[in-house]
Amino acid sequence: MKENLKDKRIAVLLSGGVDSAVVVHELASMGQKPDCFYIKIGPEEDEEWDCTSEEDMEMATAVAHKYGCKLEVVDCHKEYWNQVTRYTMEKVKAGLTPNPDVMCNRLIKFGAFHEKRGHDYDLIATGHYAQTEIDEEGRKWLTTSPDPVKDQTDFLAQISDWQLKKALFPIGHFVKDEVRQIAEREHLVNAKRKDSQGICFLGKINYNDYIRRFLGEQPGDVIELETGRLIGKHKGLWFHTIGQRKGMGFGGGPWFVVKKDVDKNILYVSHGYDPQTAYKQNFSIHDFNYLTPLHEDESLPHRITFKIRHTPDYLPATLETTSEGFIVHADAPIHGVAPGQFCVVYDEQHHRCFGSAEIGI
Repeated sequence: MKENLKDKRIAVLLSGGVDSAVVVHELASMGQKPDCFYIKIGPEEDEEWDCTSEEDMEMATAVAHKYGCKLEVVDCHKEYWNQVTRYTMEKVKAGLTPNPDVMCNRLIKFGAFHEKRGHDYDLIATGHYAQTEIDEEGRKWLTTSPDPVKDQTDFLAQISDWQLKKALFPIGHFVKDEVRQIAEREHLVNAKRKDSQGICFLGKINYNDYIRRFLGEQPGDVIELETGRLIGKHKGLWFHTIGQRKGMGFGGGPWFVVKKDVDKNILYVSHGYDPQTAYKQNFSIHDFNYLTPLHEDESLPHRITFKIRHTPDYLPATLETTSEGFIVHADAPIHGVAPGQFCVVYDEQHHRCFGSAEIGI
């Protein structure tokens, strides 16, 4: 990595967590002195910052100071609520399952930040568990991390090719335990800090409260798919996702969400333990985002591995090209395939990530 970084201007996105702190250490140990940036997103301007945001800022300040780096706060609050929130609400309103974290990387970390400050730098370094490689033609590819549990290539699979060209992942070749060990060895202030959970930048806001704030409630019927029997009422289709089996609140469970009828505002559920109706083996994907553009005579491989949610498992499949996009033929039925989710496509060895596309209805 040393060679590539010579004379490069590097911006580090510091979150207050241990991963981005070790990014600064890694760059400093290579003789770099990057400029650090803390992206301020929320909550709403007229609300108090929650204590985690203040703590994040304190941690980021301490890390930047330790390595003699400048730290600047970049306010992307309006962009987050206008772009990421709008995307999320439009999708859930249409009965789809969005992924705000994925769009946050594309629209904010490598998007709004780039417009405000990142354009002054050659590379933008983050604490993502992901790697890159350059092929013999000089093309840059996104590749997976050796830590299958922490790998975050799926969260990066919607960034643009120009954003990938500027991305730098200095801790991507480590597993999480190694990052913690480095942080403890270097006495970083956040060495023992717990990993953040939940949606990017929402802090302690509950996802359903986040949706309720913008869309309110819209009660409707919950019907058993197989029998047509009325099970109860839901408060809004947007509070439920295909494959959901927890937090339903209906007696005589377990119940699984298997279908949504947006026009009639009906939530269809299926009874029992993992009913077949909760599984799908073939599904369409559209608007594929290529992280690295392919040549005209190139195409995605016939045999692939893929993910539809953030798990350590890569699922084998065959990819069929259609006029609208692709059809994924999974080797085995998959639980909870939800329209609107991103299907992230990898090579058969789940080494190289080609990009992602939205699952169709």
